[in-house]
Amino acid sequence: MRKYDELIEVRRGLVAGQEAPEQFLWRDRLWVVSDVLSHWVETGAWWEQAGVAALLGVGGGTTSADGELGSARSGRLGADLLGERDVWRVEAGRGRVPHGLGVFELSFDWSDAQWRLVGCVD
Repeated sequence: MRKYDELIEVRRGLVAGQEAPEQFLWRDRLWVVSDVLSHWVETGAWWEQAGVAALLGVGGGTTSADGELGSARSGRLGADLLGERDVWRVEAGRGRVPHGLGVFELSFDWSDAQWRLVGCVD
């Protein structure tokens, strides 16, 4: 599967009886979803965040006189750790009568409400 990170427009609807991406516009072409192959939720690589070491009391976190961890103060840390995106692996073809089917991975990032095409085999 080729990897991408391109913004797309998505129209949701019913596909095989479940709510999912129904159509998407990628590189000025309309793709119609014929089947949902898989759906999952991903989180960010929370274990790589600098603030995690500070929260665990190892590595680069500094402690102030009042006992607070310096690198964990930002409040943004929690948002980064909890960030999620839905990923849909779908089979889709171009136009109203799909032909030239391909498999695509579409992701919806809840933090910025954006759809992206993240992978493709066509």
